[in-house]
Amino acid sequence: MAAGRLVFKATLVIAFFSLLARLLGFVRDVVIAHLYGASAATDAYLVAFTIPNLLLAIVTGALATVVVPIFAEYAAAGRREEGWRVFNWVFNILTLALLLTLLLSLPLAPWLVLLVAPGLPPETMQLAVELTRIMLPILLFFGWANYFTGLLNANQIFGLPAASGAVNNIVIIASALSLGTVFGIRGLAWGTVLGMLAAALVQLPALRRTGFYWRPEINWRHPGVKKVFALLVPVAVGVSINQAYVIIDRILASGMAEGSISALNFANKLVQLPIGLFILALGTAVFPTLTHRAAEGQHEEVGRLLDRALRFNLLLTLPAAVGLMVLRYPIVSFLFERGAFDARATSMTAAALLCYAVGMVGYAANILLTRGFYALHDTKTPVKLTLVTVIVNLILSLILMHPLKHAGLALANSLAAWVNTFLLYYFLAYRLPALRKVKSWPSFALRSLLACALLALAAWGIYRFVEGFAPAGFWGEALSLGSAIVGGVVFYALSLYLLRFEEWHFLWRLGSEICRVRLLNRNL
Repeated sequence: MAAGRLVFKATLVIAFFSLLARLLGFVRDVVIAHLYGASAATDAYLVAFTIPNLLLAIVTGALATVVVPIFAEYAAAGRREEGWRVFNWVFNILTLALLLTLLLSLPLAPWLVLLVAPGLPPETMQLAVELTRIMLPILLFFGWANYFTGLLNANQIFGLPAASGAVNNIVIIASALSLGTVFGIRGLAWGTVLGMLAAALVQLPALRRTGFYWRPEINWRHPGVKKVFALLVPVAVGVSINQAYVIIDRILASGMAEGSISALNFANKLVQLPIGLFILALGTAVFPTLTHRAAEGQHEEVGRLLDRALRFNLLLTLPAAVGLMVLRYPIVSFLFERGAFDARATSMTAAALLCYAVGMVGYAANILLTRGFYALHDTKTPVKLTLVTVIVNLILSLILMHPLKHAGLALANSLAAWVNTFLLYYFLAYRLPALRKVKSWPSFALRSLLACALLALAAWGIYRFVEGFAPAGFWGEALSLGSAIVGGVVFYALSLYLLRFEEWHFLWRLGSEICRVRLLNRNL
């Protein structure tokens, strides 16, 4: 229970700052939608952003994951100072590698754009090449930000890394409203670069307090450095395979109607909001605890923690998915339909949102299950399984894109995510016996579905009822949609209580305990 309490409190911290970052992210997306809509310029910007983000995820996304279990080993052995030296050397190697990649990518930008989006019209492709060259410094700045986040999380510091996303979005919003109105989409591209730089710099003070010192030196032969890169290679391969989902969508959508790439992007952002708010926060918080327990050989505890995390995943993401399905049109219309974002863009985005929401529980579960493999220092199995699901995704995309157009790509993503979920769970359960205790899962899942069915009925009924007398315009939409969401959440919470979910009582007790501690501290 102590481990669960620690994870839950860390999750609350991450969830709070993630909520702030995600809300600001929505403001950012609303501003972009208002200024540029689901247009050729927005498509070019998204394609250009895909290229540094793809290269970045392969190296630094994987590196941030590898940092946590290795630093946990040094801390458990009482060798923190040596650990800091190792990660200083790794940081310097990372910086040199990213600088070299940046310089090599500048002249290759036209071919990179052609690879990611071969179906773009010539004018849009030319703009995408120009924007790619502007945004390539993201490689360096966001690479630093991801690496700093991994180091801080390894030291049980979660708030500031999560807040860096909010800083990033604030800078991008300010740039879009200033540079973007003067220089158009190019101003937004420059603002994106500045936002990534700010996300890295804001973490430096906390990193310095943990004991990290930068020194201009590299030791390629140290066993710790070798171990980092030995674990990094399969994780990087896995991340690069994961990015194939994005590449497949961009390539296939680039030959579809104008705005298809943008519609998929806006819909995916809506699906990622609850995942980032709850499950990514939970996964980030539980990962250091999993690695410490695994390093101590407590595999039974690792399995129990993961099982509890998967149950919370179902309780949090299933209702969010159902809510997005039921209220997809009013949500998209309320958030985006203004300025250059018209009714056609709303219809395209809502169709994609419905199909992405089908896989929402699977997307989130994959985050947690992959963390379980990494905690056990198994970075190869997720790579092999992800490769299988990418092939499944490609086949399904080619089948579904013709009858469903861009929404077929979203549905293919969702179905492939579920395939990945079952494969990850099947192979991880052999390593962690606690995950095999599934007798209570059928009842748990059925009760969850019943609670979500009540949520769907309540949310849709309340929306239609309030819509009948709400005034037209923005505030009427806000009243109808807000009432539906609040009413749906209340009905769902009551359903969890009446259906006697153990997790509900755990959250209630823990939340009450945290409130009592804070109240006591305030009185003292």
